[in-house]
Amino acid sequence: MRRRLLILMSVLVLVDAMLYSALTPLLPRFAHQFHLSKAAAGALVASYAAGALIGGLPGGRAAARLGPRRAVLVGLTLMALSSIGFALAGGFGTLLITRVIQGAGSAFTWAGAFSWLMSTTPQGQRGAVIGRAMSAAVVGELLGPVIGVAAGALGRLTVFTGLSGLAVILAVLTIQIDSDSLAEPVEVTLKGALRARRFTSGLGVLAVASMLVGVLSVLAPLHLAGAGWSTTAIGATWIVGAAFEASAGPFIGRLTDARGATAIARLALMASVPVSLALATGASPAIYAPLVVLAALAFGGLFTPAFSLVSDGAESAGLAQGMAFGLLNAAWAVGAMVGPAAAGSIAGSTGDAVPFVLAAAGSLAALLLLSGSAASETTSTSHASP
Repeated sequence: MRRRLLILMSVLVLVDAMLYSALTPLLPRFAHQFHLSKAAAGALVASYAAGALIGGLPGGRAAARLGPRRAVLVGLTLMALSSIGFALAGGFGTLLITRVIQGAGSAFTWAGAFSWLMSTTPQGQRGAVIGRAMSAAVVGELLGPVIGVAAGALGRLTVFTGLSGLAVILAVLTIQIDSDSLAEPVEVTLKGALRARRFTSGLGVLAVASMLVGVLSVLAPLHLAGAGWSTTAIGATWIVGAAFEASAGPFIGRLTDARGATAIARLALMASVPVSLALATGASPAIYAPLVVLAALAFGGLFTPAFSLVSDGAESAGLAQGMAFGLLNAAWAVGAMVGPAAAGSIAGSTGDAVPFVLAAAGSLAALLLLSGSAASETTSTSHASP
């Protein structure tokens, strides 16, 4: 049953991530078609995260109180409706609204999916399970640009109405799996969880990771498009980066279980600093594109240890996993909203260098946040070992 659940939940997060990243190769086209500034382009990217922020706590509460399966079904319903809206959108405002709805649906789906998985997985094995699920999400990021390229070639109507039908199929498969979610504790210790260092460290790392990805998602495609790269070439760059990230996911998960989430998060943050500074140079595409791939590995390597810190910290504090992942969605949304919106606005005034330097500074700040978690990480890892 757990293997079947892992497969289905992995497909769910794959599709969500696919919808999120489908905008990347379409962004230059929308910027040209609707005469968008960098700030407006950043707002369009950030709108998905705004929806996730709106849906974060309601999604977590639904997963904890109503059960993960019902939360997932709500998310899939919003996914289907927003895909149809995105297919039919004829202006910037409509695109913005449909992306907000997509993000809200994602918050329900992720809270339900991951709380479902964590409630059936022993603590010492969660890193490996999260790593597999996150690899599926990265595959979704890989396929998202393909979907964007296909929408550019075949039309948004054809591609995104097809995705709404996929949401219906996933809902049917979700209904067929039994849910044991009502055995979760009610979220009576939220304040206690917010005082738990591991839990808040995980939320902080997750927010920084999504901020880094958001900055990259806005500035990198526009930089490559400005250098004359086509939508297909930009999409191919993201596919390569996502392929490397997906391949590394299971290894990062196993390493998280073996070495501890804090240690792995530190390594990824250390790698994020020089990559961000290198992107700030605005190098030629021959150098810039490989840097985008390296950034995908470094930034993406933060998600599995962050998820593990949040899940383990919530369990120690007695917080329902549904509420924990609802807060995690909100933390992701804050970073994913602030990152692209700020990057677009700042780059429009000063150029791309300043946002990437600030991204490097954010990585350093997260390293400082983790410095006080080493002792508790060591204790937790020793208890989890057989």
